[in-house]
Amino acid sequence: MKKADEVIKTALLEMEGVTAHPHRFGRTEYRIGKREIGHVHSNYLVDITFPKKIQNEIVSEGLAEPHHILPDSGWVSFYIKSASDVDMAINLLKKIL
Repeated sequence: MKKADEVIKTALLEMEGVTAHPHRFGRTEYRIGKREIGHVHSNYLVDITFPKKIQNEIVSEGLAEPHHILPDSGWVSFYIKSASDVDMAINLLKKIL
């Protein structure tokens, strides 16, 4: 079975305009042009950036948590705890496209 970060990478790179780059805190970040849309911190944590209004909606719906370090930034943190969470992480990343 593929690791979560590999599945996410494969799915995102199939999307037009998305590129993968090394992230400054490890693993992989994803960009559209020069703008980072999110990054994976291993096989258990995905951080995704949204406009603040959308971040609030996602958090209030229980789809993700405020960013684990910068909760008021517009970023969300999504913890992968099961195989089905990988698909949810990909769907959240797709919301910003």
